[in-house]
Amino acid sequence: MLGPRATRAGTGGIAGPHPGSGAGTGPGPAPHTAAEAAAAVDAVLAEYLRTRLREARRVDPVFAEEVASRVATFVLHGGKRLRTAFVWCGWLAAGGAGDPRTPLRIGAALELLQACALVHDDVMDESPVRRGAPAVHADFARVHKAGRMRGSAASYSATAAVLAGDLALAWADDLLTETALASPYGEQLHREWQAMRGEMVAGQYLDMRAQATGSSDTAQARNIATLKSALYTVERPLALGASLAGADVRVTDGLRSAGRCAGLAFQLRDDLLGAFGDPAVTGKPADEDLRGRKLTYLLAVALRRAAESGDTDALAVLGPEGVTGGGGTVDRMRAALERTGARVLVEEEIAELSASSLSHFASVGADARARREFAALVARAVGTGPVRDGEGG
Repeated sequence: MLGPRATRAGTGGIAGPHPGSGAGTGPGPAPHTAAEAAAAVDAVLAEYLRTRLREARRVDPVFAEEVASRVATFVLHGGKRLRTAFVWCGWLAAGGAGDPRTPLRIGAALELLQACALVHDDVMDESPVRRGAPAVHADFARVHKAGRMRGSAASYSATAAVLAGDLALAWADDLLTETALASPYGEQLHREWQAMRGEMVAGQYLDMRAQATGSSDTAQARNIATLKSALYTVERPLALGASLAGADVRVTDGLRSAGRCAGLAFQLRDDLLGAFGDPAVTGKPADEDLRGRKLTYLLAVALRRAAESGDTDALAVLGPEGVTGGGGTVDRMRAALERTGARVLVEEEIAELSASSLSHFASVGADARARREFAALVARAVGTGPVRDGEGG
């Protein structure tokens, strides 16, 4: 994991920046690489969250301890900081004008937005684990039971987690707005941010709806992957970084194309990890998507190929009526994903999307340094680079 990490929620404290991790907007070394930017954003987050926690304590000490502190700890405890790194790459590709520490504030806002998305996603999916620890709603359920509170622990914990996610979103919006107001390109920054938030909600709703309807449509699965993850993981962060450097339409559009390809490859990798990944690496159960029969592109491709080949067993076990929740069913689903060739096909598509992403990035006229940084970051994001410290999609 990168940079400083706080202790588990409930302590009310935040770890300070690690010496040499980079410093956000104040004195300190500016990042020179995407990896340094990803590490340095922790210092920006720690400083920002300390301020917000002080404000929360003035509002109410119980709220500060049980909600605000839990959000702060979750934000600082884990994560790849990919979005921050992509902001920095977009800024660098567009010429890197201005203070190289300013993109870190945009990155910090994205990390807060990511926290909101993950907390809410875990509530909707009833996921008990996130980043190798109890999910926020699961932690609230523990507090409810330990405190012998009245009412349903499940209802209390879900509601409290939604509020925690809302707080993370409010803090993200505040930080983005503060940064935009101080930038000559603030209007463009805000437009990108505004569009991204709507796309995220649309993707999350369509994901939930597809699961409820038992959809197996490949086009729908791809659209959900694009809206729910690809845009806000890579495309919008690249565009936000470019906007911060005053990029013109041609450069921004080229970076959008690069980001959409890389972002979709990232989500396809996450789908594979959701079916076949090692929980010790991903930080979440490896069979969760399969047990819930979540519509992923991987699943949709497997069903299409099973129909084309007449594989009735794969159709039965992967179809909407096939999931029983038993371990044997999950094993049969994994075998069907392998047997239909869906896993190999998705791996091939990841490679093709990654190559297209690099080509689009090069087309904007980025210098050799920016191209190297972006190529290394894409390799890491899609699982062909260094070992991932996964957090899910």
